[in-house]
Amino acid sequence: MSASRAGRAALKRAKAPITGAPRTGGKIPVERPGPKTPGASSLPNRANPHLLNLKPDDETRMSPRVMTALGVGVLGISAYCGYLFASYKREVAQSQSLDIPRDVSDRYNHTAGTFDADVEMSEKLMRMGSKRKSLVQRARGDVLEVSCGTGRNLEYYKLGEKRGLDEKDRVGMRGCRSVTFVDLSPQMVDITRQKFAKLHPAFQDVVFRAQDAADVPPPPTQGKPAYYDTVVQTMGLCSMPDPVGTLRHLGTIVEPRKGEILLLEHGRSHYDWLNRVLDNLAPAHADRHGCWWNRDIGQIVRESGLEVVEEQRWHFGTTWKYVLRPATNS
Repeated sequence: MSASRAGRAALKRAKAPITGAPRTGGKIPVERPGPKTPGASSLPNRANPHLLNLKPDDETRMSPRVMTALGVGVLGISAYCGYLFASYKREVAQSQSLDIPRDVSDRYNHTAGTFDADVEMSEKLMRMGSKRKSLVQRARGDVLEVSCGTGRNLEYYKLGEKRGLDEKDRVGMRGCRSVTFVDLSPQMVDITRQKFAKLHPAFQDVVFRAQDAADVPPPPTQGKPAYYDTVVQTMGLCSMPDPVGTLRHLGTIVEPRKGEILLLEHGRSHYDWLNRVLDNLAPAHADRHGCWWNRDIGQIVRESGLEVVEEQRWHFGTTWKYVLRPATNS
């Protein structure tokens, strides 16, 4: 076959249709999209299919009425926050200008009549009733309550001694054999006496005294040394002129081996920002309520030398619970 005829034959074969699998030259064939179905989106091929359900811009745009309401709300909140800040700065300036003595306990003589009404709402919001109850129901034997105030713990006492199980399921005497209530304010002691007579008219072994907690003597006895089995104090360290010295004294009149000092107090917080607020407003609060609410209760307890059996804190750390006992000599 001549060269020209061979070329024509090769050309003829090249024009013939290919019946086998298409040659891809090593490339993966690309599948072409089929015919469009009715209602299908006309998005470009490279568009994200998840965008098919997006609503038009005019349907997602916020209405002018809603935008106006949000704007007015933001403006109102901003104005109120500004008012609170200005009031706080004014209160701080007034508080820091006061010259308040360390001993402000005499304020309770003037606030005794309204004290319960003043603290009722805040104690309910902070659930202080349940905290008072769990603390006071631990009292047993001969009990001394110092800084008794207007008797806000009276309803939680288990009066009358009887055999039962303690917190560690040990058999022993539970309940109060006697109770002595002490406070610096005669007016508050008188309110406590009236409340007690209504709540517990049949219980006779009770004493009420207007007295400094740092001067309370041991219970009367014949011959042998006498101690209180339990000392209770709630919200009292804040108003004492010498809280460390008072705790040390209480440690000397409670039974050395099994006696307990039960404290529920308020003071400094876990947080520096809150402590700054307490410090800034402390003089005004002490002058108005007879309470230094920025005292470091933990530091007071450590300086007293008493042994810590239990410690808990709530409300950003401003509410402190302690179960203490006299330190044992090692």
